[in-house]
Amino acid sequence: MTQVSTVPFEPIVFATPPDIRLIAVDMDGTLLDDDDNLPERFWPVVHELHERGITFCPASGRQYYNLLERFHEVTDDMVFIAENGTYVVHQGREISSDFLAPEAVARLVEAARGLDASGIDAGAVLCGKRSAYIERGDLRFRTEIGKYFTRIALVDDLLEVSDDDILKVAFFNFGSAEQSTAPALAHFGATLRVVVSGEHWVDVMNATANKGEGIRDLQKALGVTPAQTMVFGDFLNDLEMMDAADYSFAMDNAHPLLRERARYVAPPNSQNGVLRTICSVLGLTGPA
Repeated sequence: MTQVSTVPFEPIVFATPPDIRLIAVDMDGTLLDDDDNLPERFWPVVHELHERGITFCPASGRQYYNLLERFHEVTDDMVFIAENGTYVVHQGREISSDFLAPEAVARLVEAARGLDASGIDAGAVLCGKRSAYIERGDLRFRTEIGKYFTRIALVDDLLEVSDDDILKVAFFNFGSAEQSTAPALAHFGATLRVVVSGEHWVDVMNATANKGEGIRDLQKALGVTPAQTMVFGDFLNDLEMMDAADYSFAMDNAHPLLRERARYVAPPNSQNGVLRTICSVLGLTGPA
């Protein structure tokens, strides 16, 4: 990861504020600070955005119900891009979804069991529209899963889950996902999308699914153009999101590949970079 300076990083200022209608923001490592907290003055800024007719959209690998819980104060005014773009929801109404075929889910479950057999300390989560499903039930694993999923069902056999649409299969590794899980799952990349979505996470979805596609579905639904869209991200699951907006920002703490893909750089998540940049670009009253 990029080494982040502790010197305060001033956000960009444009000579003329752009006509932004949609702001999509990753959560972990981007909007949230390193202690998993929303930034100071978040709610007043979001209310001001809504008063200006600007849609604020969390765009995350997290579960829809986890996001819904986190933003319960303003859920009627927000759109959620959940599960890395595979599920887009507004006011409880599905705008778009992209779920896996049952045979692909079965192959991924077997791959997860293969990781365990090879000594990799990992487990799989089937990410459905209605719930997340796990068969590894130890407290250590469930504690990690609970940070990102609110509805979780412990089942005896993931292969028996048949009454939900599975949007993706997420693999949590207590070690480095980029160094061990991703290479072990790389062969799925011939037909599916394998993405490192965090230090410990690899997500496998349909090849057509990513946050960028989720944003494009949302732009179409809202009548918003890329020139009216601002996005923020920090990791590899945010790459395609950078291509969906003219105002694409990588956090200063972002993965080097994301910094290369984005048009601009925002202050790091530890310095409230998202909110400070939004306020600077749009001329809002925000945090100092």
